[in-house]
Amino acid sequence: MIYFDNSATTRVWPDVLATYDQVTEKIWGNPSSLHRLGEPAWNLLEQSRRQIADLIGAKPGEVFFTSGGSEGDNWVIKGTALAKRKFGKHIITSGVEHAAVRNAMAQLAGLGFEITTLPVDEEGRVKPADVKAALRADTILVSIMAVNNEIGAIQPIKEIGEILKDYPRVHFMVDAVQAIGKGLDDLVFSDRVDFATFSGHKFHAPRGTGFIYAKQGRRLEPLINGGGQERGQRSGTENVAGAAAMARALRKVKEGEAESVKREQAVRQSIADHLRQFDHVHLFSGLNDHFASHVLCFAIEGVRGETIVHAFEERDIYISTTSACSSKKQAEASTLAAMKVPATVAESAVRISLGDQNTLAEAAAFNQAFDEIYAGFKKIID
Repeated sequence: MIYFDNSATTRVWPDVLATYDQVTEKIWGNPSSLHRLGEPAWNLLEQSRRQIADLIGAKPGEVFFTSGGSEGDNWVIKGTALAKRKFGKHIITSGVEHAAVRNAMAQLAGLGFEITTLPVDEEGRVKPADVKAALRADTILVSIMAVNNEIGAIQPIKEIGEILKDYPRVHFMVDAVQAIGKGLDDLVFSDRVDFATFSGHKFHAPRGTGFIYAKQGRRLEPLINGGGQERGQRSGTENVAGAAAMARALRKVKEGEAESVKREQAVRQSIADHLRQFDHVHLFSGLNDHFASHVLCFAIEGVRGETIVHAFEERDIYISTTSACSSKKQAEASTLAAMKVPATVAESAVRISLGDQNTLAEAAAFNQAFDEIYAGFKKIID
């Protein structure tokens, strides 16, 4: 099997799963309980928080556990709207955000907030000048993702942050779900980023785990009320085993990050060089510094994306049609639409997303499979 769908989810590492199992079995008390079963659970939870904070260069009080990227995105966007609605109802985002951001924005629009959706260029990137032009006296939030989940475009977060230094009251949120472990920490954790969202299952932690970075001094309203866990910001009994496993996974990712990025770049380059030889193939992901190392989006014009996915699946190779969050809906890729790619081409788009386990031998096997699949589609595309 060749697994090239790591942006959808990653396999939980065996030792990370072992951590989860051991904590579930041995430290099962409620961390909010005052008795001797609650104390070790609380201590492990806070140890996990400190470890994550150290790994991302933050303070422990700036790390809040969530269930994943979608919750984090919704929390920061709606929590900002609730906290700052007296100061304004204008929010700026881009046309290439994840569905969790897009749909949260749409909900706020229905509640009377004004959303400015910025266009992108031919690489799927926002222009910092457009952000500056869109800022107003009543702007309360700018939300721009770090790495696009469909084509891998890296947004100019630092440049936008420089602009926002002149607007200290505006929250700046970065969806960093696709950026973790990709050598992009300097981008994600620039001085002006106030909030960043992360999902554990994108870096070999169990599903249902995640965290947000929330800069000290920035205020969010909670979305989940109850017993006051996570310092009153996110109520509900904490997932101690998930937090411990996620902390271990993040440590492993950071330890092997540089080597992993180089390997992903080599695998992506090998596949891209091969695909460029074919007349009816369109590449949407660039290979320059504006794109992350792990994503390669392409299309075989005239063949629907789901048909391409299943053709590779028959050869035990697993890719996806752009974002896994919308692939089963057979919807046109939002990023490609924002890039003004014709719908007839966008509906043929598929995504390869690499992880630290992928190899050049797998790239060679993919290229050979592609030759066979392309030959089979010749009657359709010629």
